Amino acid sequence: MTNEPLSISSTTNQRVKELVKLRQRSHRDEMGLMLIEGYREIKRALHNKHFPLDLFFCSDLFQGKNNMELVNKCKQAGAELLSCSTAVFSKISYRDRPDGLLAIAPQVRHSLSDLNLPACPLIVIAESIEKPGNLGTILRSADATGVHAVMVCDKCTDINNPNVVRASIGTIFSIPVIETSSTEALQWLKEQHIQTIAATPHASMIYTEVDFSIGSAIVLGAEQYGLSEKWLDKSSLQVRIPMLGQSDSLNVASAATILLYEAARQRGWPHS
Repeated sequence: MTNEPLSISSTTNQRVKELVKLRQRSHRDEMGLMLIEGYREIKRALHNKHFPLDLFFCSDLFQGKNNMELVNKCKQAGAELLSCSTAVFSKISYRDRPDGLLAIAPQVRHSLSDLNLPACPLIVIAESIEKPGNLGTILRSADATGVHAVMVCDKCTDINNPNVVRASIGTIFSIPVIETSSTEALQWLKEQHIQTIAATPHASMIYTEVDFSIGSAIVLGAEQYGLSEKWLDKSSLQVRIPMLGQSDSLNVASAATILLYEAARQRGWPHS
């Protein structure tokens, strides 16, 4: 790697073509790579020691005073720097209003065996979530409420999708996120003696009646169909969020936020 960034002014540059291909899930998985776009997202990746391999930047698009400082931190962490023209960055960006920073990094990959949880952990189970925005928002709420791990079961959405990273505002790097099957997750939770709390509008118990202070996994289902029979049958408890209007359910990310803040409240948060 040279001291000076590689300059790219042509949209047909081979490095540009390679980056654009990473928008495809199949290519990301084949290469074991992901895209991280945006100042906050890259900053959180660095903070959590998820280091970029390459950083494409366009100083003409910078929106803050600290962008060059972040560029230098990426360089110090070992990333190759590639300075792009506005036209090039517009081609590689997947945002409506890019801020001139886009990184290539290794994929987020954790397994159940990687987990090192405290006593009485708080876990989120997301089964067959379809929309990247919902999964990203769940991760954001999980980070805000002190969740110790998120398990994405029977995945529909790729956790390394750039829109998951964007919706999570980089919090995907602050929490262990594990992709696994429902069968494996249920077995693991049973072995760890962690209660499973299935969220469903058909439950009789209201969510505030549950003891979240013990080891708990909050289980959330797909946007359209909710939780599978497997989770409904094998969970310790089923809970609902009361609805006063005509709608019988909330968006899955909204439901996750409500349940997680109740769990955080019961666990003594906030402390100040």
